[in-house]
Amino acid sequence: MLLLRDANTPAAVIRREDYSAPAFWIDTVHLCFDLDPAKTRVLNTMTLRRNPDVPAQALRLDGDELNLARVLVNGAGTSFKLDAGQLVLENLPLEGRFELEIFTTCAPAKNTKLMGLYVSNDSFFTQCEAEGFRRITYFLDRPDVMASFTVTLRADKTKYPVLLSNGNLTDSGALDDGRHFATWVDPHKKPCYLFALVAGQLVCREQRITSRAGKDHLLQVYVRPGDMDKTEHAMTSLINSVIWDEARFGLPLDLERFMIVATSDFNMGAMENKGLNVFNTKYVLANQATATDVDFANIEGVVGHEYFHNWTGNRITCRDWFQLSLKEGLTVFRDQEFSMDLCAEPSARAVKRIEDVRVLRTAQFPEDAGPMAHPVRPDSYIEINNFYTVTIYEKGAEVVRMMQTLVGRSGFAKGMTLYFARHDGSAVTCDDFAQAVADANPDSALAKLLQQFKRWYSQAGTPRLTTSTHYDAATQTCTLNFVQSCPATPGQEAKEPFVIPVSLGLVGASSGAALPLQLQGSSAAASDSHLFVMTQAAESITFENVTEEPVPSILRGFSAPVIVDFDYTDAQLLKLLANDPDPFNRWEAGQRLALRSAIQSIMAAGPAASSLDAAFISAMRSVLRHPTLDAAFKELVLTLPSETYIAEQLDVVDPQRIHAVREAMREQLANELAADWQWAFEAHCQNGGYRPDTLSSGRRALAGLALNYLCLAARASGDAVWPGRAYQRFKDADNMTDRFNALSALVHTGHALATPALARFHSLFKSEELVLDKWFALQAGCTDRGGQVLPAVRQLLKHPDFNIRNPNRARSVIFSYCSANPGAFHRADAAGYVFWADQVLALDAINPQVAARLARALDRWKKLAEPYQHAACEALKRVAAKPDLSNDVREVVSRALAD
Repeated sequence: MLLLRDANTPAAVIRREDYSAPAFWIDTVHLCFDLDPAKTRVLNTMTLRRNPDVPAQALRLDGDELNLARVLVNGAGTSFKLDAGQLVLENLPLEGRFELEIFTTCAPAKNTKLMGLYVSNDSFFTQCEAEGFRRITYFLDRPDVMASFTVTLRADKTKYPVLLSNGNLTDSGALDDGRHFATWVDPHKKPCYLFALVAGQLVCREQRITSRAGKDHLLQVYVRPGDMDKTEHAMTSLINSVIWDEARFGLPLDLERFMIVATSDFNMGAMENKGLNVFNTKYVLANQATATDVDFANIEGVVGHEYFHNWTGNRITCRDWFQLSLKEGLTVFRDQEFSMDLCAEPSARAVKRIEDVRVLRTAQFPEDAGPMAHPVRPDSYIEINNFYTVTIYEKGAEVVRMMQTLVGRSGFAKGMTLYFARHDGSAVTCDDFAQAVADANPDSALAKLLQQFKRWYSQAGTPRLTTSTHYDAATQTCTLNFVQSCPATPGQEAKEPFVIPVSLGLVGASSGAALPLQLQGSSAAASDSHLFVMTQAAESITFENVTEEPVPSILRGFSAPVIVDFDYTDAQLLKLLANDPDPFNRWEAGQRLALRSAIQSIMAAGPAASSLDAAFISAMRSVLRHPTLDAAFKELVLTLPSETYIAEQLDVVDPQRIHAVREAMREQLANELAADWQWAFEAHCQNGGYRPDTLSSGRRALAGLALNYLCLAARASGDAVWPGRAYQRFKDADNMTDRFNALSALVHTGHALATPALARFHSLFKSEELVLDKWFALQAGCTDRGGQVLPAVRQLLKHPDFNIRNPNRARSVIFSYCSANPGAFHRADAAGYVFWADQVLALDAINPQVAARLARALDRWKKLAEPYQHAACEALKRVAAKPDLSNDVREVVSRALAD
């Protein structure tokens, strides 16, 4: 029988407080697959036993869109029923282990949701996190049930010569009728969400390595034929990940082989299935002709992230999905540390930190302030896929980073060691991790404040730190006053004070020097930086022997995920921009100045115009021309705050006004720094043979920014020189970064040469899927001038290379327009919102998980000015009115529309 969920049944709310241990444990699983795209047969043989800590009850196994053919208990038929998407068995042995055999079939070729077992480019792949395994066979599909898996795959040898699953290959051989088999045994127990299989025509890059412990391991990266030349960087990143984790945390590779497989049809970035990571091709394939510096860096980070899950996520996993940040927040922190540790220079570490914070503030802070706000450890959900969010990942990583700040780098490593000593092989909670780090450092601030610190896991919202200073020249003392608050979020009206580690310093208002910090009443030696751990709603701290009026440098290194409110003068910010020894706050000072100017212009009457003053322009020139600052850091400082970030600072948002003002600011920077941009381009455009290292990448980034500004200035002046040079650079470039930067400069400035350049780019790379994604995304995300982007996007949907069923391609066009191009999306005629609703509904019928991500483009509609607000509300209501809307999308739009 074919089990389908009733689309009209009200979705159940899952609550953390309702957690109960499973009534049964599954000890072993033997899966046998006869793979066929139209009808795959799955024989699932399990040994189970009752959980003695739970009252005796029926066994309820999860299933979704399965054709059930047979159920046997200890080899004999048994009674069963199907109830609300579950296979229910009541007459099971009360004592000891028993064998349960379930035979089902499924249709991988029809699986457009890309959850469970599906077909991509004539190959089989799986995605089981969070609840995809139930689409393969009936099972206790929850992360706290960990079993030993043996998997046998059978398939046509010509069509599917490569057969892969988790663990170690123990047997393989030929079968009748041109078929063959492979048996894989995973030596480690795992929850079913970590199961994986891959079958298809693939080629492999291999590397044998020897660990510090002297053990040999085989590393393999599998891709489609023709992509082998793009796998070297992924392999190098994997080797570096193995080396780093063993060196930094003493965590060795625990399998004979570790495999990565790339597929172009994938809902996520990558998946850490034990020993068989399945990746989106976007995070595997790269060479200098097809991938940018950003692609190379992303591959390094994602390969690291998934490998690090081998311990933080696989060896120790989540008790339930509310604990998702236990593995994701911790592992994001680890991949961030990995990338920073690979940086050769301190300045490169600072650039990485700024880039990470920019993502957090642009994406997570709005989430914390919107209808989908939730704690790092959520209290409830309808569809768990909606909670793979920047709050769980990036904010969760910041919570872990604060732990390291409070116990120190070596103390955190001790905490990790204790965590694994206590919980290896178990499914645990966020509390268990925090307790281990605290217990390993009993004298630390974390241990003393642990219960309060854990409010970071239970309270949603972004805390706001309001700060003021008082300097007494007569007594040479400086007092800093701090008040913390956190706004109400859905379901949480009142918030208790957080533990906020505030790294701070003082910079001389006259000298610009870093001033020694001597805490009043303390005998500790003075230093130029201090960590203040705030625990109360309001606190003050006083420094003595402050010899000149200081400018406070607050939240150095972004030591906590909070918003700092301090009434800096422009002069104070300019002083920090020029002199602060903390790179993050130096960058932040420039951002504050630009943001202040943008908001002043937005709020002013009359046509949109730039109000960047001479002092700001001079400061930007000084940064650009600075003889020792890193090129990548310069590029970050010279990049204005995004339209999305500017919008978040306003109570009422007029997207077109923001867009017009920011464009006016860019034009002013282009014109007034024209000679400086020319110098920057000429000084950084030649970088020798291509290398994706941080130094070379920074130089290319600054050259690309300079070229963009030079083309923007040429747009106003009518000069043809710099657009011509951009077009020539586009044609001559020996790497994708320089080529794409030149193309972007032409497209974003709307130059006539953009048209032949786009045509040439498509002709050159029409067979490269990932490069075509860039081509689509550039056009859908380009600067809007008079509303030309939406008609272009509609035409892109009709392009023969567009395929809405491929998540990468859908994201490259639809998401680039709706989610990443606010100046083009928020149209006064509401056409952007109509387009959004059309695409959400179209995607929901194909792939609800992707549709739900797109649905979040209107999370913040209530902040919009009219006529945008009413039109956005109508679009949301239109989507919500669809009778058979998926739980994924319904949860998002319902929360958006809630009062």
